[in-house]
Parts: sequence; C-alpha cells; structure tokens
Amino acid sequence: MTDTVFVLNGPNLNLLGVREPEIYGADTLDDIATRLEERAKPLGIAIEMRQSNHEGHLCDWLHEAQSDGAKAVILNAGALTHTSLALYDAIKSIKTPVIEVHISNPAAREAYRHKSYVGMAALGSIAGFGAYGYELALDAASKL
Repeated sequence: MTDTVFVLNGPNLNLLGVREPEIYGADTLDDIATRLEERAKPLGIAIEMRQSNHEGHLCDWLHEAQSDGAKAVILNAGALTHTSLALYDAIKSIKTPVIEVHISNPAAREAYRHKSYVGMAALGSIAGFGAYGYELALDAASKL
C-alpha cells in the first residue's frame, strides 16, 4: 500500500521561476513536483501536488487530505501564511499532520511576514532552503 502526501501551494506559487527569482529561485512548481515524485518513489509515497490562488481551495484540500487518509500535507500557503485564520482553523480541524514550507526565510524578511498562522497550527516548519525545502519536508513526512 502506498501512502499519499498532499503538497499544497497557495497564491502566486504558479509563478515560481518567473516571480522574483532573486528571492524564490529559478525552479518552477513543475520542477519541484518532478523532484518530489522521484524522491517519493523509493519511500513508497505518492505525491498529490496542487496549487491554487484561492484560499477556499486550500481549505477544501486540507479536509480532503484527511478524508482520503493522506499520510501528511506539505503546505506552502504563500502570503496566506500571514493572514489566513481560515487555513489555521482548517489545519487545526484535521488530524493529518501538516508541514509548513517556505522557499525564502520569512523571519529574515519584512516584519509583516514574521507571523505565521499556518505555522501556529502545523506540526513543523521548514523555511529558507529554497525549493529544496519541499524535499526536506517530504523526508520529514516519510518519518511520521
């Protein structure tokens, strides 16, 4: 039986590789998905990769992860990290472990990025390692 890890991405992450590459790097979301799928195979994990610019979709997918029996969720909520009580509540409402990921290090950026509603509800957070943070999160998820 293969475990599934949902990898959920929030607003503007569809623009990775184009948007502010000096902060977010040159990798696209497809590049990240390809590396995650390659890394997941020997771990016996299937990746369910999704992106939306809409908060409600992310909440629905968090609920779906639980109802589908996902092993974990890797969540990069983008700017919603710092504003979304709805995501906080959705994470707190499910038993599926959520690992927060950020490509940049929000603590080293603007003050408004220092508070993470996602991080307050997530099992743990990985930030500042670029796109490689997703792979670190997958390794952590595989150990749960």
